[in-house]
Amino acid sequence: MIVTLDGPAGSGKSTLSRLIANRTGFRFLNTGAMYRVVSLAIFRQGASLEDRRTLDAILRTVDIFFTADRVFDGKTDVTLAIRTPEIDRLVSPVSAIPAVRTRMTELQRRIGGGGNWVCEGRDMGSVVFPDAEYKFYVDASPEERARRRLEELREKGVENAGYETVLADIRRRDELDSTRETAPLVVPQGAVVIDTTGLTVEEAAERILSRMPGIAAGSA
Repeated sequence: MIVTLDGPAGSGKSTLSRLIANRTGFRFLNTGAMYRVVSLAIFRQGASLEDRRTLDAILRTVDIFFTADRVFDGKTDVTLAIRTPEIDRLVSPVSAIPAVRTRMTELQRRIGGGGNWVCEGRDMGSVVFPDAEYKFYVDASPEERARRRLEELREKGVENAGYETVLADIRRRDELDSTRETAPLVVPQGAVVIDTTGLTVEEAAERILSRMPGIAAGSA
């Protein structure tokens, strides 16, 4: 069974997806982190987004996997490295590259092909898993999302980010994600919209779980 949570940057979908997975006994597929790993590899190599030959080579060598709350590219733990402001600014244009989306979609469908998964991203319910049993679109105001993102950065020790800069990045990512030609950010057909502005994580999770009466905690 597949449960999808789509939504813009900072809406809380990753945190909610982890919580929903824990509550239901499903596994959690963090697709946003997958795109960030690719963006980090491009950033570290100094590759141009116009150099498709180099990008294709990077896509062939990137080896993404998750263990508990850590993200790896091969043997390298990139959990913190993929959450910097530099990667925040790079991930949307990287995600818009058709070759990148094609490769990531292949990996995501392969992973989600067996078992029960909670999948978060920007095109989970619209493109990757259009026939998912449960679809949600998680949203929040840009100001709320910027505040959450700034708090997350400071918890990770990133002190050089300011609120206005983070808010501008959020709005820029919204524009890029919703207007790209390949798999733009949209509310998937049949998805339930959950606005998390002013809600705690627990409150938002309860709203989602109440929409999935057929899934008992620990059912997987």
